Amino acid sequence: MPERRRHHISSAVIATKPGGIDGVLAALAALDNVEVHAADKGKIVIVIEGPSTGVLGDTLMRISLLDGVIAANMVFEHVEMEGNEADDGQRTDAA
Repeated sequence: MPERRRHHISSAVIATKPGGIDGVLAALAALDNVEVHAADKGKIVIVIEGPSTGVLGDTLMRISLLDGVIAANMVFEHVEMEGNEADDGQRTDAA
């Protein structure tokens, strides 16, 4: 039986300090497994991917500590089970 691995995908919203959005966007661009989907009026919507909820949480914590960030909050998390095509994954709501 093949080993089934989990792949976690999460969305998050980041609130930035006034005038801080450009610096935060530049810092996010340098992070692995983080993709910016929208940015406007001091808010940024991102997607984070990784092998576990812990990795996603660690990444979100690092983002929350970036210069210019007021808050970084996970909104949704989805878990894909890799290695078994019959499995549709598992949905978890984080917020």
